[in-house]
Amino acid sequence: MATGSGLVSDSGSPEELTLIVKWSGKEYTVRVCGDDTVGELKRRICELTNVLPPRQKLLYPKLGSKLNDDSLFLSQLPLNSSLKMTMIGTTEEDLLLDPVDSPEILDDLELPKEEAVEIKDMEVNKRKLTRRINQLKIELRNPCRKGKKLLVLDIDYTLFDHRSTAENPLQLMRPYLHEFLTSVYAEYDIMIWSATSMKWIILKMGQLGVLDNPNYKITALLDHMGMITVQSSSRGVFECKPLGLIWAQFPEFYSASNTIMFDDLKRNFVMNPQNGLTIKPFRKAHANRDSDQELVKLTQYLLAIAEFDDLSNLDHYNWELFTEDSAKRRRHR
Repeated sequence: MATGSGLVSDSGSPEELTLIVKWSGKEYTVRVCGDDTVGELKRRICELTNVLPPRQKLLYPKLGSKLNDDSLFLSQLPLNSSLKMTMIGTTEEDLLLDPVDSPEILDDLELPKEEAVEIKDMEVNKRKLTRRINQLKIELRNPCRKGKKLLVLDIDYTLFDHRSTAENPLQLMRPYLHEFLTSVYAEYDIMIWSATSMKWIILKMGQLGVLDNPNYKITALLDHMGMITVQSSSRGVFECKPLGLIWAQFPEFYSASNTIMFDDLKRNFVMNPQNGLTIKPFRKAHANRDSDQELVKLTQYLLAIAEFDDLSNLDHYNWELFTEDSAKRRRHR
């Protein structure tokens, strides 16, 4: 039986736990593992109830306030299979709001290179990715296109200033967004991956005219349910977006060699650092929308590297130093 002494089986692999969560007069069966965090438990509960993790309050007398710490591993808690806990929370159907009450991450982590490699290669993180692949099926909005590379885009501060206020959401859209998506669509399939909820993604992208634009198509949308938590010895526990989730479901189209991800937070591509490009965050839209040229420059970069067979060999960290001339020199080596 699983206990707080480790939740690890004799074989050394994390033991699976079956918990009962009571909410709104019903009981839900939730299966988790000892190397999952409280945050991942809440994500699993969200799959069953549609109550977003930030809106969940988990209650179990013996655990006190420990269930408020999303970074705590379940193996650190005195849990037993078939334990029953209560959840209090409101679904999006009853309360559809932009989740601005989530804490904003302003101080992004800068991991030492050796530690970033260690996180990517840790068996515990590979197991978490495998579980997420088995749990989540990515729904395609449009077919994958053979021979195209893949561009994965964040939303908040990448495409949209989600903290500023405006009468019209278009006033908070990053300049040249549609021109950018139209241009890169010639060479790249486009997926959008946000750490928020699917309903919020559809709402915001719909308001910005991204989902029905005649000049490009969005291949798929991914939300917080696709993320996993990882642990760093210097930075503690945090969530990230593992691209392996996409590659495992569409191996005939996408891989590490033809994928690039834009995000304003480096931590989100810690499982795939060679595929990540840290975009300058688009904040204070009213003051900056006339001067922000980030998507114009990134359009040039994406089109310049589109001919390369392996994008993971490029130094996306210094993408601004990359020019058409350097691209030509690489091709003629």
